Amino acid sequence: MDLIIFTILIGIGGTAVMDLWALLRKQLFNLPPTNWAMVGRWIAYIPKGKLIHDHIATSEALPREHLIGWLAHYLIGISYAAILTVIFGDEWAQSPAVGPALAVGITTVLAPFLIMQPGMGAGIAASRTAKPNATRIHSIINHLIFGLGLYLSGWALNSSYAM
Repeated sequence: MDLIIFTILIGIGGTAVMDLWALLRKQLFNLPPTNWAMVGRWIAYIPKGKLIHDHIATSEALPREHLIGWLAHYLIGISYAAILTVIFGDEWAQSPAVGPALAVGITTVLAPFLIMQPGMGAGIAASRTAKPNATRIHSIINHLIFGLGLYLSGWALNSSYAM
C-alpha cells in the first residue's frame, strides 16, 4: 500500500477512534462530545478576518458550520497522521509501534491549547473555561486516544496489507 494512502487511512482511523471514545465518554461520564459546529464556525470566520472570538457560541452562526467542523476534524486528523509518517516513515508503517503514535497524539494537543481554544474564546489551554484543569485533562486524554487510534489503524492496515 502506498504511504500516502496509508497515512490518509490511519488519519481517518485515528480520528474515528477518538470519536468513538467521545461517545463512550458521554455514556460513562456524561461528558458531552466536542461540538464540531463551533469549530466549524470558528474556521468559517477566519476568511472573514476574525480569528479570535470572545466566546464562539455567541458569534453569529454561519452556513454549513457543522459540516465545516466535521470536515476540518478529519482533515486535521489526516494531517497529524502525516506528521507521524513523515517522522517515522516506511519503517513505522511496516511495523507500527505504539510509542511513536502516542507521542504524536499527545503532541497534537498543543494545537487546541495554543490555537483553537484561544481563538474560540476559551483562553490558552482552556484557561477561560469553568473548569480549566478538567478541560485540559480531557483534551490530553482525547489526544492520547487519537494516538492510540493511529497505532491501531496502522496495525490493522499492516495486518491486512503488505506495505
